[in-house]
Amino acid sequence: MKVAGEAVGAIGRGLLVLVGIERGDRPEAVRAAAEKLAGLRVFEDGAGKMNLDTAAVGGAFLIVSQFTLAGSLARGRRPSFDRAAPPDEAQPLVEALVEDLRQRGFTVETGRFRAMMEVSLVNDGPVTLVADF
Repeated sequence: MKVAGEAVGAIGRGLLVLVGIERGDRPEAVRAAAEKLAGLRVFEDGAGKMNLDTAAVGGAFLIVSQFTLAGSLARGRRPSFDRAAPPDEAQPLVEALVEDLRQRGFTVETGRFRAMMEVSLVNDGPVTLVADF
C-alpha cells in the first residue's frame, strides 16, 4: 500500500481487511470483528479445504479504513455517504481493531487514516467476503 508514492503497509500471506465504520458503530462490534477475523478459517489445509485460520498459516492482517463502504447507491447518480461515521468517531474504532488483533499476537499493517491510498492485492484464491458486525 502506498500513500503519496511512499510504501506505508505491506503483508505477505494474510488478509486484506477493508473497514467501513458507520454512524452508531460501537466498541463491542470492533471486539466481535477482531474475534471473528482472528478465527476465520479461509485458508486451505493439505486436503484443499478452507480449515485454517490466519494464525495457522503464519499470516498477517492489512487493515485499511474505507469509509466508502458505508456508501449508498439507493438514490440518484452519486453515492451518499450519510451512513459513514465522522472521522473523529471512526478513527478510534479502526485503531481499536488494529490493537485488538495485535494483542492476539498478529502482525498488523495499516494505511493512513484519511489519506488517498493506493492498495494493491494479489488474491490467492476465490475468497472475498463481506461481513457486517
